[in-house]
This record gives sequence, C-alpha cells and structure tokens, in this order.
Amino acid sequence: MKQTLKPSRLQLFWLGGLTGLAVLIGTLTAVGVDLPASISSIFGGLLCAMMVISLIDALKLLRVPSPRLQRRLPGSLALGRWSDVRINIEHDYSQPMTLHVFDHVPEGLNFENLPQQIALRPREYSELNYRLRLLNRGRFDFKRCEIQLPSALRLWMTRRYVPLTDTSRVYPDFARIYGGQLLALDNWLSQRGVHQRQRRGLGLEFHQLREFREGDSLRQIDWKATARQRTPIAREYQDDRDQNIIFMLDCGRRMRSQDGDLAHFDHALNACLLLSYIALRQGDAVGLSTFAAAQQRYLAPAKGTNQLNRLLNSVYDLKSTQRAADYSVAVRQLVGRQKRRALVILVTNLLDEDDEQLLGAVKQLSQHHRVLVASLREELLDSVRQTPIHTLQDALAYCGTVDVLNARVTLHERLIAHGIPVVDARPAELGAQLISKYLGWKKLARSSSMPARKPLCNQAEAFSEWKLKYCCKAKTKYMYSTGKARNENPES
Repeated sequence: MKQTLKPSRLQLFWLGGLTGLAVLIGTLTAVGVDLPASISSIFGGLLCAMMVISLIDALKLLRVPSPRLQRRLPGSLALGRWSDVRINIEHDYSQPMTLHVFDHVPEGLNFENLPQQIALRPREYSELNYRLRLLNRGRFDFKRCEIQLPSALRLWMTRRYVPLTDTSRVYPDFARIYGGQLLALDNWLSQRGVHQRQRRGLGLEFHQLREFREGDSLRQIDWKATARQRTPIAREYQDDRDQNIIFMLDCGRRMRSQDGDLAHFDHALNACLLLSYIALRQGDAVGLSTFAAAQQRYLAPAKGTNQLNRLLNSVYDLKSTQRAADYSVAVRQLVGRQKRRALVILVTNLLDEDDEQLLGAVKQLSQHHRVLVASLREELLDSVRQTPIHTLQDALAYCGTVDVLNARVTLHERLIAHGIPVVDARPAELGAQLISKYLGWKKLARSSSMPARKPLCNQAEAFSEWKLKYCCKAKTKYMYSTGKARNENPES
C-alpha cells in the first residue's frame, strides 16, 4: 500500500511561529540590541523539542493500521442516470479519528459528494455515500480508494492509497423496463388492447387432438381421427407465436449525432431493448445483428425472458465508430445467417447519399424477410426549421435545413413506393413509434388470420350438421369399398 506523509496546518503554524521568532531575534541582534543569553537557549530548546515531538508523532502515525474499506456498487448501472455508491468502513481505533475519503472514479463517470470527511468513533461501523452519473456504456474498473489519516497530535497527515478493486457494467437505459415504470408500461399496453393470454382453439398453430366439446366449431373436426376413433375428434389450435424479429443496428458514424446527453446510437439501443421486451412478452423471438461496428455481433433470435438479458450483455459495451455504413454487405451477411423469414428492423439515419445503395440492399433483403426501416431525425433540423428568420445567416441555415429534410422525404417516399415501410422519428420518440408499428401489425395479423365463424342457432343444430356430414362420408366410403358406387352417384 502506497502512502505519503505531509505536515498538517497545526505543524505549519508552529513552524511559522518559530521562524518568525528566529527572524525577530536575528533582526534585534543585527541592529545592536543586547538580548539575554537565555533567549537563544530557550529558542534552541523549543526548536529541538518541536523536532522530537514531530518525529515521534510521525512514527506513531506510520504504525497506525488503515481502516478496512468495502465498496458496494449496484449490480448494474443505467446510462445517463444517477446511482448511489456506498463505502463501508471498519476499524479498531480506540480513539476518535477524522477520516478523509476520496474514491478514484474511472474516467467517463461524473460524481458528487467526493471527497468526504467522516468522524470515526471507537470500534464503530461507519458508512458514507456518494453518487455516480454514467455518461458512457461499457465496463468500468474501480482500482483504489484514497484516505487521509491525522496523527495523534494533529501534526501530520498521511495519504494512503488502499487497493479496492471492483468492476461495474453500464447498460443502456432500461429503467423503463425494469423498476418502477414497469407497471406504467403494462398499463399503457393494456390501454392499447394488448393482453398476454393464450387463446386455444382459434389460432393458426396446431396444438393437440381432443374430443369434440360443446361450443366447438365444425371446422375443428378432424374427420380421419373421427373415423378411426368412431367418436367426434376436434383439432385444437393456438396462436402462432413463433415470429422472429431481428434488429439490424447501424453502428457507423451517422449514429454519433448528439441530442442532449445521449447520442443517437444510445437512443436506438434503448428503443431496440424496449421493443424486444414487448415482443418477448408476446411470445416472439428476438435477435440482433450489427454492422459498421468495430466488432460485428450477431445474436440469433430466441424466445424467453433470458433473451433480454443476453441482449443487454451483447450491447452494453457496443460503441459507434467512424466507419461508413455498407448496407449491401450487411444485408448479405444477414441473409446468409438468417434463413427463416423474419421481421428485420433496420435502425439507421438515412441521408440522401444512401439513395441507390440503400434501395438495392433493402429490396434484396425484402425478398427473404419483411423489412421495416427506422430512420432517426436530428432534433436540430426541426428546431432550425421552426426558428424565425431575421438575418441572412438565419435564411441560409433555414434553406439548407429544408433541402436536407426534402432529400430525406424523397428517399422515404422511394422506399415506400417499393413496399418498404419507413418510420421517421426523433431519437427520443423512436421507441414509442416502433412499438406502435409492431403492435399494429400484430393485431392486423391476428385479425386477418382468424377464420370466419359460421353462425349457428344452437348446439343441437351444430351437432345435426356434423352428423349429416359424417354419415355422408361414411356412406360414400362404404359404397366405394364394396363397388356399389360404380354406377351410382355417391351424393345421391
């Protein structure tokens, strides 16, 4: 453990007093004032006593053991939010002592309430708290903590660097998913008519065979199984929950634009995680594919709540780069990896320079998957367009902004003309618009795939209709097997 020793303010005060006394004695002697010989002896004695006392106090301080520190970090930290950090202090001091603590926070993190001064009482447990605000995602290592201990006579201060290693991961802002806002999110989904319940008998995916029950539709009858069992057998269906969603995330330079404290890339991550949570609750499979990143990452679509944790661990240290987005290469890689048809959500920032390359890549991707393009729009463009014009500079900025927005609209219209839906949203609104689009498609798919019911008066009429069809089928089968149907019409 590294430590340094430095004099305290009290010792500097005494040394300053002795120095002033020495200057005064020398000055009086130089001007010819006769001073008693005992003054010089007294001064020499005070100086020697000060040195001896200071040396003993320093030796005792060096032998004082350091308190035992333990840092308590949250299990996971959210980007852009304040988090509390606790430092527990244990010691065996028999006398009260004032301790100065400063935790060495890694670069990229803002902190409050550091350094702190805490009074340690004899053999009592102490604790201090400070706050961290996280501005970057990734893994951060806390290596040491700095403390200052005073000597018994308060003549010295020792600064010690106590090794205190901890590791913390900063994830995207998922507080809207976990924590206090989860209930609000559930209420919001309920208001939109989304309820997670399993509807059996009316879906598209086959579940099982069972006996015909009151209230079942005649379309559910399995005639082959009915003939084998000689009793009405119905097919039971459930909602088709095997849907794949893949986020195709742009990590290039165009996602480095900053709106507020977070970059567009961080807003895109938050939106993808929020939609992933909604889709996983609906029973769909969610995956991720990145491009224009320092290290390409691919997470195959999977179901279950654990998939959200895998997504978080895959993207928490993902950074945007200065690379240009190559949509053609990204599409070829995704098509080669994902064979089964899926909903691919391309999250990027479209510019007019992407016209031909993007259109060709998206058309190729739409041949294998359903594609949704989510384009982030800078809030600065909207603010400049709404700013009143007073000077020539304002007029030039307005015209340039309008040209950029018109080029974006033209590119979006070309994509829509080729059957590619586009979501053009501000970074903070991207999550809500993606969820609305997904839930709208989900509801439309369920309503369009629901088989039309034929109205029946009552259960007796339904059973009579079934009995008539069953008898006709049985008679036809018998007549063909005996050869009687050669000259007869089976339906007669």
